[in-house]
Amino acid sequence: MLSPQTLTQLIQNHLTDAQVELQDLTGGGDHWQAVIVSAMFAGKSQVQRHQMVYKALQSVLQSNELHALTMKTLTPEEWGQMVQKS
Repeated sequence: MLSPQTLTQLIQNHLTDAQVELQDLTGGGDHWQAVIVSAMFAGKSQVQRHQMVYKALQSVLQSNELHALTMKTLTPEEWGQMVQKS
């Protein structure tokens, strides 16, 4: 079972400034929903951002510890705009 701390650490190892919010969708630790905020996403497309996260999680994806991940990848500015709207 993949813990939220492990998943967060793997992401932050590659995206050092990332703020990560996770939700375990099944309770089994292998299907997650994530909101990831990082300045390193600036100027990147959504596909490029997701590729950056998948690269960080390559080891757990290959070992099948992580089966599914849905994510929102935002810059701090995008996150700020989202928070202001709600």
